[in-house]
Amino acid sequence: MSDEKVRLGGMALANGVLVHGPTAWACAIRTDDGELKVAAQRKQLRAAKIESPFLRGPVRLFDAMAIIPQIRRALPEAKLPFQRPAVLAAMFASATVVKLVRGSRSVGPAAQELVSGLLSIVPAALALRGSDVAAYHGAEHISIGTYEQGKRAAKEHNRCGSHLLGPLLATTTIGNTLAARAPAHVRTQARLGAQFVALAASTEIFGWMVRNPEKWLARALAKPGHELQHRLATAEPSPEQIEVAEAALAACLELELAPE
Repeated sequence: MSDEKVRLGGMALANGVLVHGPTAWACAIRTDDGELKVAAQRKQLRAAKIESPFLRGPVRLFDAMAIIPQIRRALPEAKLPFQRPAVLAAMFASATVVKLVRGSRSVGPAAQELVSGLLSIVPAALALRGSDVAAYHGAEHISIGTYEQGKRAAKEHNRCGSHLLGPLLATTTIGNTLAARAPAHVRTQARLGAQFVALAASTEIFGWMVRNPEKWLARALAKPGHELQHRLATAEPSPEQIEVAEAALAACLELELAPE
């Protein structure tokens, strides 16, 4: 058997952890009664097979989002972080303020887009900071990091999606600033195109950051995401929460390592 580690990602829930690999996913939750429940399935969409730099970032995002309906069917008790009323209210408020900022003439286009980008991450930060979400986020990182490193890992992980924050803010600001100069009748399409390109570019930059952590630019781009992880988005989990994360990890690896 090969000693090569399976490349894993994950997501924290309000009552559990999702772990996913190239071909499978597993989700473990702790119900309100204290029961540990686990579900695991093969992926229907496999973004790891996409090699085009222009497509693999958006497809990987869609890959992760496509798992959510499967989780809801397999584990109805799963509590997604974005379904909390406070997060939904923050999403509405953020969208409203972003619209006002973009309509303002008191600041330039680049400043508008930078402020809009910062405002747009508020709901995600609030979702991660919810009651147990931050602790399960930490448990996700510890379980995956421990598997990869062979020793107890920290609650922060260098492949966490929060490290996309720096590249995504930079590319989105540039892209939307350029799109704002497009003729009014195609501005909406220009913004959509800019967002797609920004996501694709950010994913490629993120991959470079992971491969070159010693580079000063990689450290600078990772700094906002690391601070978000360290100060807001993760918390030290309890042993019970670690148990949930490890159950998801084991179930995912069982499918990943089994012949199809």
